[in-house]
Amino acid sequence: MTYALQTAALATLLILGAPARALAEESLPGASVEPLLTLARAHNPDYASMRFEAQAATERIAPAGALMDPKFRVEWMDVTQAGSQAPTLWPNDVGSTKYTLMQDLPWFGKRDLKQNIAAQEAQASQGKAQGSWAELAARVKTTHAQRYYLHNTQKLTLELLDLTTRLAKVAQVRYAGGLAMQQDAIRAQLEQTAMQTELVALQSESRQVDARLNALLARPSNAALAAPERLRPLPVAAKLNPDTLMARVEHSNPQLFSEASRIKSAELGRELSLKNRYPDFTLAITPTQMRNRITEWSLMLEINIPLQQASRRAQEREAQAMLDAATARRAAMANQLLSELSENLAGFDAAQNTEKLATSSQLPQAELTFQAALAGYENGKLDFATLLDAQRQVRQAKQAQLKAQLEAQMRLADIEKLLGEEL
Repeated sequence: MTYALQTAALATLLILGAPARALAEESLPGASVEPLLTLARAHNPDYASMRFEAQAATERIAPAGALMDPKFRVEWMDVTQAGSQAPTLWPNDVGSTKYTLMQDLPWFGKRDLKQNIAAQEAQASQGKAQGSWAELAARVKTTHAQRYYLHNTQKLTLELLDLTTRLAKVAQVRYAGGLAMQQDAIRAQLEQTAMQTELVALQSESRQVDARLNALLARPSNAALAAPERLRPLPVAAKLNPDTLMARVEHSNPQLFSEASRIKSAELGRELSLKNRYPDFTLAITPTQMRNRITEWSLMLEINIPLQQASRRAQEREAQAMLDAATARRAAMANQLLSELSENLAGFDAAQNTEKLATSSQLPQAELTFQAALAGYENGKLDFATLLDAQRQVRQAKQAQLKAQLEAQMRLADIEKLLGEEL
């Protein structure tokens, strides 16, 4: 094969392979947060366990209101026919056989109360599952924002490392020409080493964050992830009205929803404890067989006598205490959640303002300072230390941008976790 044919074949392979590589990269999760949330909802085992627990609680509703299974009793009377025969259980050969069918019946309304209590417990479990998802979604969103921050910080460090390398060459040229001291070249090399060390730390932290994200998605810890390309858009200011959000937390927060269901369950439990003052019943019907025919029919009514009033009063006081505890717990939780909402709203506003200042003021000023310092150093008017300080200011301004974006995303994730829904 000639050199020209080999070159053409190689070019063809590269052209054909590029779309395949691009497709493989696109199929990996991690570029944006939405596919990550879909994977977490489908595969996270903790959330799956909470869903199954909620399903199990729902299945308890029907049995809670069902009657107890009936009981069947058989009694053989005079199995030896007054000693005239060997013992037998055959109905035609004994004196008589009684068949009793019994059914336990609770006092009126108890079954409905038990079923309603189970329904409220099922709603509390569903709220707990929703809270588990809100917590999981917030962790996924936060981890994605951390990946975005680390990825772009590495890019920024690489850019500045390349710039520092060019500055080191300028310092070496000036030193060779007798226009600068050797110390300038040494400082540039020290700056390069510091950035390379920081890159190692950033790469290590990125691998740790990737492992945490894969764990949330129930993937192997070293599974490949796409590079984070974008953050979620931030909501407009109209959606962040504190009064509106507080009302939404009161209405939609999964934890408060669960606690409200537990309060209703405790109220029904107190009502059930009062019903226990009244007796339960047992009804029975008894046909009696003699030889090969039914000769008698009997009915039976059994009532338990609720004499242990001290025990029942203690149960009623327990039910009232459980209700008071559930009410106080919900009030405490509401106060805590509203406090967290206020903190996160304040942090979100601060992050947005910080990003605006870094973008509109700090970064342009730092870049102008660096350009002026670079020109001054090339002209011999400024020393190399001043040039490095100007470079660090540019870096700090860009890092302030990234940190503010990360902080805003983390605060937004926490706000949505408190709401139990996305803004």
